[in-house]
Amino acid sequence: MAIALPSSPLSSAQLQSVAAGLRRWLTTRSIRAVPLFGPACAVALLAGCTGCLLMPALLPWLLSVCVVLLGLWLAWRGGRLRLLGMLLAGFGFTGLHAAHALDLQLPFALEKKVFTVSGRIDDLPVHESRRTRFEFIVDDDQPTPDALRGKRIRLGWFDDDLRAREVLKAGSRWRLPVRLRAPQGLRNPGGSDGEKQAMAARVTATGYVLEPSLAESLSPPTGISAWREKGSARIARAVPSSTSRFIRALALGDTRALNDDDWARLRASGLTHLIAISGFHVGLVAGFFAMLATAVWWLLPALSRWLPRPFAAGFGAVAGAFAYAAITGFALPTLRTAVMIAVLVLARCLRRHQRLADSLALACVVLLLLDPLSVLGAGFWLSFAGVAWLLWCLPDDAKGGVGVMLRGFIGAQAVATLGLLPLTVVLFGQASFAGPFANLLAVPWWSLVVIPVALLGLLLDTLHVGWGDSLWQLAAWCFDLLWPLLRATADSPLAMAWLPEPRWFALPLALVSAFWLMLPRGVPGKPLALLLLLPLLWPSRDLPPQGEAQLLVIDVGQGLSVLVRTAHHSLLYDMGPATRDGYDAGERAVVPSLHALGVHALDAAVVSHGDNDHAGGWPAVSRAIPVLAMLAPAGSPVPGIANCEAGQSWEWDGVRFRVLHPTAWFPYLGNESTCVLRIETAHGSVLLTGDMGEVIEHALLKRAAPDLRNDVVLVGHHGSAGSSSPAFIQAAGARLALISSGAGNRFGHPKPAVVRRWCDAGAEVVDTAQSGAVRVWLGKHGPQLQERRVSRPRLWDAAQRRNGAAGLCYRPET
Repeated sequence: MAIALPSSPLSSAQLQSVAAGLRRWLTTRSIRAVPLFGPACAVALLAGCTGCLLMPALLPWLLSVCVVLLGLWLAWRGGRLRLLGMLLAGFGFTGLHAAHALDLQLPFALEKKVFTVSGRIDDLPVHESRRTRFEFIVDDDQPTPDALRGKRIRLGWFDDDLRAREVLKAGSRWRLPVRLRAPQGLRNPGGSDGEKQAMAARVTATGYVLEPSLAESLSPPTGISAWREKGSARIARAVPSSTSRFIRALALGDTRALNDDDWARLRASGLTHLIAISGFHVGLVAGFFAMLATAVWWLLPALSRWLPRPFAAGFGAVAGAFAYAAITGFALPTLRTAVMIAVLVLARCLRRHQRLADSLALACVVLLLLDPLSVLGAGFWLSFAGVAWLLWCLPDDAKGGVGVMLRGFIGAQAVATLGLLPLTVVLFGQASFAGPFANLLAVPWWSLVVIPVALLGLLLDTLHVGWGDSLWQLAAWCFDLLWPLLRATADSPLAMAWLPEPRWFALPLALVSAFWLMLPRGVPGKPLALLLLLPLLWPSRDLPPQGEAQLLVIDVGQGLSVLVRTAHHSLLYDMGPATRDGYDAGERAVVPSLHALGVHALDAAVVSHGDNDHAGGWPAVSRAIPVLAMLAPAGSPVPGIANCEAGQSWEWDGVRFRVLHPTAWFPYLGNESTCVLRIETAHGSVLLTGDMGEVIEHALLKRAAPDLRNDVVLVGHHGSAGSSSPAFIQAAGARLALISSGAGNRFGHPKPAVVRRWCDAGAEVVDTAQSGAVRVWLGKHGPQLQERRVSRPRLWDAAQRRNGAAGLCYRPET
């Protein structure tokens, strides 16, 4: 049976014209005409930079230098290989930058040592109820160790007295006793990559002030950061209402006062790109300086003899743009806008026509040459991709009345929503359905009213303290007119959806779909393009079939959290640690992992016992994920809906769950009251032991020895010396021993002797500190293992550089 294909809307003459144009583009002459700093070369350079950072390891530095030289020669020579030359130059240049950034990090031999460093607080310190976080630039002087001289470190100052920490001001100089370690983060599905962020920011070490009472102030605050902090404090005094936190963010990029609920609403409404300083701020400041320069030249006509008035306006715009970018710490959106303004002004001075696409390409090239590691940030992709979509889809002709401008603005929102949807889902794992509506209201009102008024107040306050108060109050009043509606929109249950982590091919297919959907009218097959979005918006959740189970030991640091999934049910065993106003594994590791795996509700949660490293993350998890049932030992500080007692059992999808400990009337004794859970599938079993020690191990050997034999065992108490007795290990007979511990933890877990006992018994030992999140399948082929750091290698992987490729069973006992 023949299938009728849709007829093309183009005539044969038009098709021949398109084919002829394609042939001309493919000729040598056309390729020779590719501008060195044009869009094609910018894309090639970007592809080289990105390709290098996707590699699992770096090339030797000498080979990277050769690649850069070869690329530059090909690019300068031109012809057919110019684009290849740009790609190679970007690849090698990025490799050199990445190698340098990793070499800046603290050597592992110096970790946990105490240093006394002097330097300057950079950017704005973040004050919390128990700690203050700040970045510190170490002085380049002789007493400081070579590994720290002139380097950037991230510190925490812990003190219950907030007033004692308020002396920490941006731009002030201090001498501090600190304990440091090389940057190492967690690796989980859906979680942020702290090691990548540290490399991109050239952070040498992280740590804390060892003894705050020994800290010594060397000089008062100075510089741009100090000016920003003082301006933020004056806005807070001038606007006593809670709205001042948004005015501070819009005027100065100071988002320290925004709480978790604020950020959640901004994400749900798709407005995070507006709340911090953006390129639009730079455009407003540049326009003001251009008008100011024009006014000066109009008042003093003699200046035109030296410099024409249009040139003066352009130079004023460039000066204002870069000055404001410097005030914001050269954030990527501001720097990109400043570079584009400089390109446009330069083209006008040279009397050359410069397309916006060429300006965007040159800005991309300049930023990559300044810092190729900027492609590691989500802001780089969102800012350049958004402008590129707009330049490609929207008409060049801006003439017309209000109706045309309104249609263009609505079209821009549609383009931004559809074009950036694939990147938003891949980068953040979420999609804002309220974003288009919220942006239609917030973009013009905030950009044309609230932000200009706030910036004008900032300028007047700079000229004289107090002059900007009334304008900041007016900006807050204007902000409050729209915020209740935006807040109600963001709080709607349909405002935002969390999407599971997609496969690698989902992003390119989604980009093709977006490109296809935004082709001109008449292009056939647009409804079919929607199918290409399915791998991104409806990815496979990799659920186990009937009678099988899947475990994910989440990398929570020094703590424990395990997700157990069957065909249609999910159980969470522990939620990791949390500290007040500090690290919360529930928020930073567990919840993102659940979202990335498509877990929207938990059928049950088990808190093994009340210790913080197991139960601290429970409040964050319970706020984000509905939990239908909860178990906890009787007397636990974290009460459950039902007591966890030996003899309890239930079955989900052919998988049986049984509680082995504690027994009825067992007193709550902390670790010894751990809820021990056995999971039995058709193809093997798992034993989750929490913090069970040798006392309970011996009790179970007497009471339920057959139940201790399992294919997979979660090693008790993170591999401490008080657990995993030889008799218990022999009774378990495990093929796989899982350990959840924090890298470089102060307890020294897992203990080498414990690891050796499991290895000698024939088990493969896997530790989250080295492997990241560990996923285990219990299927017909036996236990199958996937380690996050191994399956998704990254060149900045701290665990790989620290431990090498050797497994736990082969490391020397030290």
